[in-house]
Amino acid sequence: MVPDERMPRNYMEKLVRETLMRLLKDKEGICKCEKCISDMMAYALNRLPPRYVTTDRGYIFSKLREIEVQTQVDVLEAVLEAIDVVSKNPKHSC
Repeated sequence: MVPDERMPRNYMEKLVRETLMRLLKDKEGICKCEKCISDMMAYALNRLPPRYVTTDRGYIFSKLREIEVQTQVDVLEAVLEAIDVVSKNPKHSC
């Protein structure tokens, strides 16, 4: 999905969502409702630097940065922490 030229988008959101959904697929006993997923996303995104893009060129550069090992490690660490924290403290009864 290439962002609309007029609206900046946080590319980090895409990385976090993909990582979160991949990890949740294999997790048993963790609530996967929309509220918990949103809380996990917010938790992880608040611990990662934003990567805003507005053009195809910016999108391509962000895609290339996604390949960097440190970026992958940072996203994975933030998402795993988010899953742990939110699953232990859901804002509803699961």
